[in-house]
Amino acid sequence: MENGRDIITRINENFTGMSKGHRAIAAYIREHYDQAAFMTAARLGAELGISESTVVRFAAGIGYDGYPQMQEALASWVKSRLSMVQKVEARYGGSSQSEILASVLSADMDNLSRTIESLDGASFHTAVDIILEARTVYILGIRSCAPLAEFLSFYLNMIRGNIVLLKTTSLSEVFEQMLRIDKRDAIVGISFPRYSMRTLKAMEFANDRNARVITITDSVHSPMNLYSSCNLCACSEMVSIVDSLVAPLSVINALVVALCLKRPETVKESLEALEGAWNNYQVYMNDEIDFMDEDAMLDFTVHNTLDAHSGDQGIV
Repeated sequence: MENGRDIITRINENFTGMSKGHRAIAAYIREHYDQAAFMTAARLGAELGISESTVVRFAAGIGYDGYPQMQEALASWVKSRLSMVQKVEARYGGSSQSEILASVLSADMDNLSRTIESLDGASFHTAVDIILEARTVYILGIRSCAPLAEFLSFYLNMIRGNIVLLKTTSLSEVFEQMLRIDKRDAIVGISFPRYSMRTLKAMEFANDRNARVITITDSVHSPMNLYSSCNLCACSEMVSIVDSLVAPLSVINALVVALCLKRPETVKESLEALEGAWNNYQVYMNDEIDFMDEDAMLDFTVHNTLDAHSGDQGIV
């Protein structure tokens, strides 16, 4: 690693200006770094159906003297990733459970502080307007980002409706669900390292169809920003086997609150409709209790009241 810039950072920083062939190499390295680290330039080119010389030019394009130097850098990066458990042990080994808790929470607080300092207010304002104005809003988050996408989808559905949560195990399924997306629509793509190529391709497809694209990611150098209309960056760093998603979730919370304030009447109507449905279809326990025998319920209440009274008097 040279000057603190590892191979993945270099790839992300140069991704925007890459040719189609170089982007294919970049995508393969990000998705299959453990295999690419042991491939020759010829083997990598054959795997992607491109020439060996293209692979060599890719290495030069991201700042290496040649393919062997890039391969060495990739092997070093892979080694650092594989030793993450050792890093966690070095960071937290010997710590008590309470110390681990305090350390992790402090790291999350640091991510929140850095996000507050770096998040662009104008981009946040633009994202709110895009979500409100779009005919349909598509939301995509894969792997560890899936819960964030589901959370955002749940609340946006209360605020404005016409929300499509893209759930998929393949890129073809993403395109099938986005078949009718156009300039009247928007997509929110959520991705953090390791970045999802499926999410990036979905955003590219939406951009090609002239839809508005919002990204929630970790850095201005993230490849997710390539096709976006506005970028919402949230820090997610943590010395652990998982990344911290506390700051991204807070950014999503802020989006929801801002949207609620823009459409308070719609939110109120949605909540009232939900409450009516809950009552009509007996969703919660208090509705089910209504079907219990009233005498049995009375006995249960009296029994618990007496127990509480006895406890006040110190009776066991």
